[in-house]
Amino acid sequence: MPPDTIAEAVLAREDVARFLEGSHGLSSDAARTKVLAYLDELQTTQRYELYRALEYPLYPILRKIERVGEHQQLAVDAVRKGRVVYASNHRSHIDYLVEPLVLDDAGIRPPIIAAGINLFGGPLGLIHKHVTGALPIRRNTKDPAYLITLKAYVSELLHKHDLFFYPEGGRSYSGELKPMKAGLINACLDAGIKGLTLVPVAVSYDLVLEDHVIARQKVKRSQKAFSREIAELVRYAVGYWSRAVVTFGKPIAIDGIDPENKKAVIDLTRHVRREIGKQYKVLPTAVLAAAMKRSATRAEMKGHIDGVLDTLRSVNANLSVKTADEVLEQATEPLATRNIIVVEQGRYRVRERNVLRYYARSLAHLLSPPSSTH
Repeated sequence: MPPDTIAEAVLAREDVARFLEGSHGLSSDAARTKVLAYLDELQTTQRYELYRALEYPLYPILRKIERVGEHQQLAVDAVRKGRVVYASNHRSHIDYLVEPLVLDDAGIRPPIIAAGINLFGGPLGLIHKHVTGALPIRRNTKDPAYLITLKAYVSELLHKHDLFFYPEGGRSYSGELKPMKAGLINACLDAGIKGLTLVPVAVSYDLVLEDHVIARQKVKRSQKAFSREIAELVRYAVGYWSRAVVTFGKPIAIDGIDPENKKAVIDLTRHVRREIGKQYKVLPTAVLAAAMKRSATRAEMKGHIDGVLDTLRSVNANLSVKTADEVLEQATEPLATRNIIVVEQGRYRVRERNVLRYYARSLAHLLSPPSSTH
């Protein structure tokens, strides 16, 4: 394997050099052993000429998803001006497949994608590491050697590549837009790249492929083997079809923000969350889920939906539908086919309450005032 020039740059950094002298209870040799192991783990290769070819082996799943891009020109213009960081909400394992393809559809250079390390096992892991150039992230680790190495690696990576990451830290198991984590944002600021911009991105689905699986859990308690998660995706892909709407927001200039200023970093993180939330495409299934009661007639449902739509319009939500009739026409069949609701004798009833709530919560950031922790 050829030398990783990014890794060489990491080892030459002053903050890493200090750690390698011995720190946090580690001897110099132990610190170096850990850092070198993490650098080897982080090393990734992007082969753009093979990138688009990935669509074909993944066709059995991707053919069930209609890709829709919104405001891609904002990203096109940002890339022309300089280095770009994309920050997206995280709904599904499909995000990693769809969002890069929407960028590629618009002729935008492919970014390195920061992905959970659980995605790097087996054949798919080899594709991530040697074709798409995905960056494996160990979430929730407290190891100072890893945190120092990761921050330095991302900072150096940005001098050569754009970066696409998910600041929520993982998929939302509850359905709602989670608070954003500042770790990778801080690393991007630490790169000190003049003209660096952050493009907020929101991805939304009529139906999330793994909805039944993650909605039951609500909160992620343990990491399943990715092979098991793939098997669950295949199971729920039977009869599945959805749109994936990827919306790009206005670029945010971040090159002047001091990474050592904690308040400034937190304020930026909250701003990014708000911008992602504003871009989020409100699809009919989510509106129906938010309006659904235990049992209601079509006329009652229209009244409930009108109330939801009025609230969404009041906050300038990115709506895909304007009327209650459109919501019912476009959302009833998909949710019924997915066994989430049932319509019998003119009444709408809930069949899978947890899954329905999962979709309803995807609009919580628009229908409810944000909490102070967000």
